[in-house]
Amino acid sequence: MTRTVSLISRVSTDAVAPADRVGFWEDHNRRALVGLTCSPYSERGLLATQTNVRFGELRLADIEGNEHVIERTPAACRALPKDSVFASLVLAGEAVFYHGQGCLTLRAGDLALYDTRRSYLFGFAAPMRQLLVDVPREVFTTRCLPEGVARPRRFGSDTPRTAALLDTLRALLTRVAQQRTGDAAGSDDAVLDLIRALATDGAAPAPLVVAKDFVERNLPDPGLTPGRIAAAAGMSVRHLGRLFAAEGDSPARYLQRRRLERARRELADPAARHRTIADIAHRWGFASHAHFTRVFQTEFGHPPSEIRPT
Repeated sequence: MTRTVSLISRVSTDAVAPADRVGFWEDHNRRALVGLTCSPYSERGLLATQTNVRFGELRLADIEGNEHVIERTPAACRALPKDSVFASLVLAGEAVFYHGQGCLTLRAGDLALYDTRRSYLFGFAAPMRQLLVDVPREVFTTRCLPEGVARPRRFGSDTPRTAALLDTLRALLTRVAQQRTGDAAGSDDAVLDLIRALATDGAAPAPLVVAKDFVERNLPDPGLTPGRIAAAAGMSVRHLGRLFAAEGDSPARYLQRRRLERARRELADPAARHRTIADIAHRWGFASHAHFTRVFQTEFGHPPSEIRPT
């Protein structure tokens, strides 16, 4: 079935009585994100909004607020367990992140990676915004780091490589946050690739991550070529080919495989049963129905008609 972006919830404390805002915010986060306590530091009380969406296997929380501190205490970890890794990208404001092994200072553009099973305190001394990715532990250990996150880590634009990865991640998460509903277009896979690249320092070269993200965003375009992909990633076609070759692949094979995978998901989706095979093939960049059927049979071992819902 096609993976989608779906809106889960959107809340704001603006219309809540000032005396009730903290309780409202804590209750919402307990249900939608993670159990925590909140302390505002503004004379106006806590003014905050949060939009939660699901995309593929991941969740994204777009959070804005004024000066406040949130804390996940040891007691909350025991009483309200949460088995995820959070990747928090700060878009506005500065923050301090206290944990059992020290303190991180984060500026706009920095990313914090941390384990929700362990206590922490996240403080913002000025108006803030963050995009927080909730990665289930099983997904994180399978797709990013088998050992998980031993201690919280900060990633900033300290090198051209991390700056490029963070820029791509910010653009991708902003697009998901703005989209709220619709086709996920491989966004969850791209986010996991970027987090893995940051956390492992070399598992996925930054230009290759950028190239794959460009592919995901342009799969329906029949004019998408290795040349255009290479140009978007800032490299030559030959260098792009070498990067894919290191993974036992090629740009053309990767592009065709991703198109086939997306077409296969849509073909199996009951919501798309009214679309013809030719329509779906065209939607994912295949100019010919016959060519699509032939490469689909080669890739999956059966014709596209076999997976259509009855």
